[in-house]
Amino acid sequence: MVSKTKIEKIEPILWDRWLLIKIYCEDGTIGIGEGGVHGWQRPTKTMIEVMSEYLLGKNPHLIEHHYQWLYRSSHFMGSIVQGALSAIDIALWDIKGKRLSVPIYELMGGKTRDKVRCYMHVGGSTKDELVESALQASKDGFTAVRFTPYNPTNFHMHKSYSEWADDAVQRVGAVREALGNDVDICVEIHRQMNPAESISLGKKLEQFNPFFYEDPMLPDSPAIMGDIAKQCNIPIATGERFTTIFEYQQLLEAKAAAYVRPDLCLCGGLSGSKKVSAMAEAYHVKVIPHNPLSPVSTATCIQLDACIPNFGLQEYTGESEPPKSELLKSPLELKNGYLTVPDGVGLGIEINEKSLNIPENPKVLDTPIGFDGSVQDR
Repeated sequence: MVSKTKIEKIEPILWDRWLLIKIYCEDGTIGIGEGGVHGWQRPTKTMIEVMSEYLLGKNPHLIEHHYQWLYRSSHFMGSIVQGALSAIDIALWDIKGKRLSVPIYELMGGKTRDKVRCYMHVGGSTKDELVESALQASKDGFTAVRFTPYNPTNFHMHKSYSEWADDAVQRVGAVREALGNDVDICVEIHRQMNPAESISLGKKLEQFNPFFYEDPMLPDSPAIMGDIAKQCNIPIATGERFTTIFEYQQLLEAKAAAYVRPDLCLCGGLSGSKKVSAMAEAYHVKVIPHNPLSPVSTATCIQLDACIPNFGLQEYTGESEPPKSELLKSPLELKNGYLTVPDGVGLGIEINEKSLNIPENPKVLDTPIGFDGSVQDR
């Protein structure tokens, strides 16, 4: 039987563009986590510090109890609260796995797979650059790539829908022609269209058989997203901005997505995302975790991917270059586009303490302005 311990210290760390957390226990166990609120790392760090007052001296194994206490006491919810709760949740699961000497997935039903299929981000300002990037990802072993079908540097400056849509069709078509059918293509719209435009473009892209069509409009209305899903013969993927299971409930009831995209560092950590996955399973919807953060987020995603039956695909942005490559003592194993499910305890990773000296690199708030002076979504 594992002896009891208590939480004695909580340390949020602003590291480059990300927010990490370390939770220390009296017996020497240290849990690692990450909070994922893009552009709002500092206020999320402050929220963790506020929540720390409750957690100090508590039993770290009571993960759901602590989540519910902090969630209910927040009164007014939102991304800052959920980002902090997610970081804490992940770190507490890491502690529990380490203290019980098992990977986290063993505590969540056991392993359902040995490796996790990933899609790689590709891109380019021109069509040729995009194709070259996609071909390189294929050469590197990835069997799925994800990209935006427009110039990422000036997407917000388009004046004509027809011109923009035609450019998108040409780019997607060029990637499909270059890769053939051995590689899945995932099309990310980044919420740049209204519903009518989303439906129109979706119909034009059907011929290229995309794996998914992500965030074709703002995800504020599951009902309207459901209308798009009904009229496009392409699977819709959405949900990266959602912070609670209740938003996913509305999305699933509206039949608005074939793939849900929980961000484990925002949607309640492993606890919240496991609940989302179970809800999605009941609707025959698969899970594609959102993962634009550090290797801690990637390691967390793998633990979820390993223990759910309805895993679809894993977002991967590459971790071979600094500063990401410096964070872990041993990098996560990537072979031919698949991440190996680790056998190590907890998250299965060890932090390179020296790398934590890398200073904060705060995100600059740079919301794009359109050609007519109006604010655009990013």
